[in-house]
Order: sequence, then structure tokens, then C-alpha cells
Amino acid sequence: QVQLVESGGGLVQPGESLRLSCATSGFILDKYNMAWYRQAPGRQRESVADITGGPFGGRTNYLDSVRGRFTISRDNAKNTIYLQMNSLKPEDTAVYYCNSFSGVFKWGQGTQVTVSS
Repeated sequence: QVQLVESGGGLVQPGESLRLSCATSGFILDKYNMAWYRQAPGRQRESVADITGGPFGGRTNYLDSVRGRFTISRDNAKNTIYLQMNSLKPEDTAVYYCNSFSGVFKWGQGTQVTVSS
């Protein structure tokens, strides 16, 4: 049974950092391109960062608004995906989720990130 468990969110002030983790189970992580998504109140879920898997694993791509501030990474041995978020802004406030790049897995509960002074 596939599980995606996000953690690491919280309430921070603008300019601060957070590191999100996504613990995965039930599938071979290395075989999948993975992504972090976020959904703010009243808005559609959007992909903020993705990272390839397989033999060409490690290639990354970012939403323009987070490029240079966020870094996605993966540790296949630990079955975990990470999102390092620096220089956080109020507009980064959202529930953050991980999933495959095509969103094929059942969504986890997400982790709330709130950026506010």
C-alpha cells in the first residue's frame, strides 16, 4: 500500500527557512519522478518543484516564483523526498504535498506552511 507522509511544516516569519520531508512507502521511489505541490486557500494545487528518478535521477525543475529559494532533493535509500525552503514569503503559505510528477498516488495529508509576521 502506497503511503506519502509529509512533515516539517510550521509557522515562520518572512525570510526564515523550513525543511519539508516526505516519507514514502509501498513503491520503489527511485523509479519515479517526484514533485512537491502546494495548495493555498481558494487556489488550485500547483507543482512547485520536481526531481527526476531512475538512471537520470536528480534533475530538478522549479516554479518561477520559488526558483533560487527552494531546493528539492531525494534520498532513495531512505525513501524520502525533501524540500528546503529558504527566504520564505507570505505568498508561500499553503499546504504542501508530495506525489509523483503525474500525481498517480493517493495524496497524503500534507503539511501546513504559514509565513506571517
